[in-house]
Amino acid sequence: MNIRSINRREALLSLGAIACLPLAARAAASATAPVPGNSLYQLHAALTDQDGRPFDMASLRGTPVLVSMFYSSCQMVCPMVFETIHSTLKALPPDERAEMKVVMISFDPARDTVAVLKKTAAVRNCDAQWTLARGDESTSRKIAAALNIQYRRLSDGEFNHSTIITLLDREGRIASRTGKLGTVDTALVKAVHEVHAVKG
Repeated sequence: MNIRSINRREALLSLGAIACLPLAARAAASATAPVPGNSLYQLHAALTDQDGRPFDMASLRGTPVLVSMFYSSCQMVCPMVFETIHSTLKALPPDERAEMKVVMISFDPARDTVAVLKKTAAVRNCDAQWTLARGDESTSRKIAAALNIQYRRLSDGEFNHSTIITLLDREGRIASRTGKLGTVDTALVKAVHEVHAVKG
């Protein structure tokens, strides 16, 4: 047996050993691997969630995530974003729905305090599956650019903004986007099926 076939055999045995590891151990091994260069988790954005805790989006690595941006005082479009995500979750099979996480990031940190985010989560029926988060203005801009969401503050303090719901795969890479509101985008649901099928 030559050196090449020995090395190949050892490599295959190593892969087999990894595959036989318990799921938790495999997840831990994946978490220590470098984050892909095209992952949103490369931003290392400093955020705070609706419970006042530091929140790092990379903590969701290994799980599919629906992410969008909003501001709590919005009375028209932003509530529709929440409703559309709720409808999308309901359209998923139970196992996919249970695994999915949702992150909503405010681009109005001056008014969207932790207390306001907490109240918004309650008003919009956001359970433990959802994280509503805030950062400083620079962080909001950085995340918006990565998600291709544009916004600007108007003279009355409200915002003109685009509405995009983005699906991140298990490594934080953009797998799909939709701008459809008020209805379930079947293309997005299909993308969730595909991301869910690729186990970490």
